[in-house]
Amino acid sequence: MNQHILIVGGGYVGLYTALRLQRKLHSELRSGQVRITIIDPQSYMTYQPFLPEAAAGNLSPRHLVAPLRRILPKVQILNGRVTKVNHAGRTVTLQPAEGAPREVSYDVIVMAAGSISRTLPIPGLTDIGIGFKTVGEAIALRNRVLHLLDVAESTEDPEVRRRALTFVVVGAGFAGVEALAELEDMAKHSTRYYRNIKPSDIRWVLVEATNRVLPEVGPEMGKWTLEQLRERGIEVKLDTRLESCVDGHVVLSDGSEFDAETLVWTAGVKPSPVVADSDLPLDERGRLKATTTLALAGTRDAFAAGDAAGVPDVTNPGQYCAPNAQHAVRQAKVLADNIIRHLRGQQLVDYRHKYVGSVAGLGLHQGVANVYGVKLRGFPAWFMHRTYHLSRVPTLNRKVRVVVDWTLALFFKRETISLGEMEHPRDGFRAAVETTRR
Repeated sequence: MNQHILIVGGGYVGLYTALRLQRKLHSELRSGQVRITIIDPQSYMTYQPFLPEAAAGNLSPRHLVAPLRRILPKVQILNGRVTKVNHAGRTVTLQPAEGAPREVSYDVIVMAAGSISRTLPIPGLTDIGIGFKTVGEAIALRNRVLHLLDVAESTEDPEVRRRALTFVVVGAGFAGVEALAELEDMAKHSTRYYRNIKPSDIRWVLVEATNRVLPEVGPEMGKWTLEQLRERGIEVKLDTRLESCVDGHVVLSDGSEFDAETLVWTAGVKPSPVVADSDLPLDERGRLKATTTLALAGTRDAFAAGDAAGVPDVTNPGQYCAPNAQHAVRQAKVLADNIIRHLRGQQLVDYRHKYVGSVAGLGLHQGVANVYGVKLRGFPAWFMHRTYHLSRVPTLNRKVRVVVDWTLALFFKRETISLGEMEHPRDGFRAAVETTRR
């Protein structure tokens, strides 16, 4: 047996699959019988459920990412994008960050490429829109909110002030609600350091095309979340679509119009583009067509899991597993074991899960949860949210760092500093050069 296992994507599925393979194939990796390679644009895995806390300043952004090379010393990490998969020839095309593309061959491929934001052709969306799937987006959004508070404090123009203090979030799923709740909580806390800004001056608008928020936690808890958001002064517009936001002028389908400097787009995801640039089978939704064993339908030596794959839910016939972290981590365990069975010529097993439930944070000491049918809200749900996700953060190193961040937050006030210049670090130097020229 001399097999090269190639994993496309270093997110939840990629990292946890490689971690289990590294442990279970220890002797084969040491002897060279098996090689494992991960290809991902980044050299780290991001634990996305903690992005809202990073955006709010409760966690250091470095503590919600896991360095792939440190965690996977037996695995080769290649940074770049897979632009094409030729499974018939058992090769992928790798486009590194710099240099010409090259071919990488393999024997077994694992498609764990994840997803990207699903956008719509809405006029002006790229003018003020920002996603919420990466550490960069979360920290940029934090800096933006704090910077705009500075703008509003420093201007005497009421229109500039109103526009700066208006924030729109599109999408009322986990990402949208948690991001909105944490940022609103942070902004409200920050106003105590401004002379001319009160919490009531800041306008938060949540736009949702359906008639409910947080459908993952059930109707009862979703209704309670809706009430809580509105009690905090957040405008929640259900059954409403974003029609346009050209130059920051937001137009909604309910007829309302207003200006905003910031719009956060969290209205769904779609499979990574590499899925379409392959000869692997796809389902009607454009996802990789996986079987219950996480092997691709009618395809040898190919596996898939996570957001990019349509995995049948054996506990709910006719349905598919939801694209969330809970499934991704569990699928990775079965996926790694099935790859080992495949290499050894053994029968594969089905991915079967027992639904645990859902938890969501709504700002400091606020949350909502529906776990094993037990419904919690407020502080108990917030505590459960933190406890559950802490248990899922990879490596003891990261767990300890997260706990330290939380512990320090108990004794010291939250940081309210905008470091927006980090996004344009050369601006100051360029200004100095221009001054010298003049």
